[in-house]
Amino acid sequence: MMHKRYTKEQLTAVEAQRLAQEIAFGPVVFQVSRLMLKFGIFQLLADKRKGYTLQEISVQTGLTRYAAQVLLEASLTIGTILLEEDRYVLAKAGWFLLNDKMARVNMEFNHDVNYQGLFYLEEALLNGQPEGLKVFGGWPTIYEGLSQLPEQVQKSWFGFDHFYSDNSFSQALEIVFLHSPKRLLDIGGNTGRWATRCVQYNQEVEVTIVDLPQQLEMMRKQTADVPGAERIHGHGANLLDRTVPFPSGFDTVWMSQFLDCFSEEEATSILSRVAQSASKDSKVYIMETLWDRQPYETGSYCLTQISLYFTAMANGNSKMFHSDDLIRCIKNAGLEVEEIHDNIGLGHSILQCRLK
Repeated sequence: MMHKRYTKEQLTAVEAQRLAQEIAFGPVVFQVSRLMLKFGIFQLLADKRKGYTLQEISVQTGLTRYAAQVLLEASLTIGTILLEEDRYVLAKAGWFLLNDKMARVNMEFNHDVNYQGLFYLEEALLNGQPEGLKVFGGWPTIYEGLSQLPEQVQKSWFGFDHFYSDNSFSQALEIVFLHSPKRLLDIGGNTGRWATRCVQYNQEVEVTIVDLPQQLEMMRKQTADVPGAERIHGHGANLLDRTVPFPSGFDTVWMSQFLDCFSEEEATSILSRVAQSASKDSKVYIMETLWDRQPYETGSYCLTQISLYFTAMANGNSKMFHSDDLIRCIKNAGLEVEEIHDNIGLGHSILQCRLK
């Protein structure tokens, strides 16, 4: 896919010129389309295939004629709606914005979490720090501040995170539990969604989550009433502190959407400590969305754009991995890849590893 898509020009001159203008007006296109959703105009057009006139849309939505008109005319040239005589109707792109859950999750994530902070992307790239995070607070990374972010920002952040992981967990459980783990170490377990699925999937497994103390507090609240919660344990640690070892004695180590939160150097340090704590029989599973191993090019597009969230907002130095980069980190840490499972959920891959 990469060779076919990214080594040869795909556009005509006219198409390239159009794309250049779409890029120049990108922030406007984004906000217009978001408001077409929020004000219910896309839904209105979806509910009536013959469409509505400008005046009817104004009345139905409660928007002034002017407000409805500027949104509709912009959307017409964006390509999310069409005009049939004097009636506006929904186009395919508008339908996807309305009905594709991934598009909605990405849009909410970009508006609530990233939009203001991306103004500082230039400084973030030059300084290697998440300079955009200052729109919410003074934490060194977003992870320390998750529990203190505004409610809507938290909702969109966790909605984004959980949407991608939850769609992969059912397949992932089958792969991990093929080897009947008894003691599973979940590094970077966040709010405990994977641990919860594990203790519900298997009545014997014990899961220990390693994460920041404040994340473990959120995890305990989230899992308090979960059947099997007594088999979910917490181990507080600053994962970036290279002097902090990981607990040992686990037959299985799990990391999901975790290593992309760190630079290659930091990821290698974490993996090295995994190798130090593992036995020769331990299985190490790393689940990531690798941008070069996506079944569709749209997935690669989304993931490379999401990388800039890490740059501007999360930590200033990580990104969505190319598989070659992640495999290099794994090898440098003293581990080796046994098998790669692709097409897990929405574009995830699971790298099954062991000690060299």
